[in-house]
Amino acid sequence: RDKHMPLLKARMGDACKSYTIDKGLAGGAPGAKPTYVGMCHVFCDSVEAFQGAFGPHAKEILGDVRNYTDIAPVMQISEVVVG
Repeated sequence: RDKHMPLLKARMGDACKSYTIDKGLAGGAPGAKPTYVGMCHVFCDSVEAFQGAFGPHAKEILGDVRNYTDIAPVMQISEVVVG
């Protein structure tokens, strides 16, 4: 929250319009663990804008992940259809 995402935003510049961070609390059933302990969403104008801004810094950004977790990141590119 305080270091990794600001790093990502700094490297991606204006291509990163905004970002959010989610903390997993629970699964769907009572007492179930969350599927993901954490998640972030990076908002860009297009897939190309994301790839163009993230790609040159991917090694540094992804390398920073090990500073706060040993969980391998899972990436997905999606389109917001309701905002």
